[in-house]
Amino acid sequence: MNGVERGLRAARAGLLINLGLVIVKLGAGALGRSYALIADGVESSLDVVSSLVVWAGLRITARPADEDYPYGYGKAETLATVIVALLLIGAAAGIAAAAIREIRAPQHMPAPFTLAVVPVVVIIKEGLFRRVRRVGRETGSSAVEADAWHHRSDAITSAAAFVGIAVALWGGPSWEAADDWAALIAAAIIATNGIRLLRTTLDDLMDRRPAGPIVDPIEAAARAVAGVHATEKLRVRKLGTTYYVDIHVQADPRMSLVDAHILSGKVKSAIHEAVPAVAGVLVHMEPFEGLDQPAPDAEDPANRAATVRERG
Repeated sequence: MNGVERGLRAARAGLLINLGLVIVKLGAGALGRSYALIADGVESSLDVVSSLVVWAGLRITARPADEDYPYGYGKAETLATVIVALLLIGAAAGIAAAAIREIRAPQHMPAPFTLAVVPVVVIIKEGLFRRVRRVGRETGSSAVEADAWHHRSDAITSAAAFVGIAVALWGGPSWEAADDWAALIAAAIIATNGIRLLRTTLDDLMDRRPAGPIVDPIEAAARAVAGVHATEKLRVRKLGTTYYVDIHVQADPRMSLVDAHILSGKVKSAIHEAVPAVAGVLVHMEPFEGLDQPAPDAEDPANRAATVRERG
């Protein structure tokens, strides 16, 4: 099963679980007069939307490259992540505004039974977060990882609702606002997660050099190929769950065009083997000037080409 298929399964699982939790939270919050639980239910409803967005983005990403999109549809996943991050920020703003309104308005004490609902929700959402985040990290999918953080945000709002309801019930009539203050704190945490996700995703959209153990293994694999004397100008960019590499390779200047072509193919294969997430490699061959050898004859047909570009 490839990374996209695993991501689709994780998104579908999150969608089904969130649908059930939305019904439970909104129903318990409305019956128990707990705004923190209602706010938590609203956040879960956005989780449903985010899972749908991630699912749609991954479906588009899975399309093979074609003449119009020679690099494939990987950016669809990145755009899906942006939408999820914006949904998180929007949810935080909406919850905060409503919580402030409730704090200023006459309060109602939440019903005790609402306190029993929240721990179950926290356990389910935290477990879902860990499972989906593991899939996102193993597949390199930013959209799946964003969906995981949406689950974690839901667990946070549920935990905050638990604290707010518990304080309100324990403190009595003068502590009704604790429920709403808990919703306000949860909104701040959700907004922080949304901003963090948005910044990371914008880096991918701007083709920023990937973080983590990606670049160094690519460079090491290229340099380990017999006949490669040096590498330079290594550029790596991420498209969806895959990476595209541009690399300049220096070799013996007396090498024929055919041999340079073969060497570039070996470099490409070595990079693919070292980092399977690399979908394409562009190798630019250059003469290595460190050899104590006479310069090749410029009129020699075998040496007229200064560079060889191999795309894969």
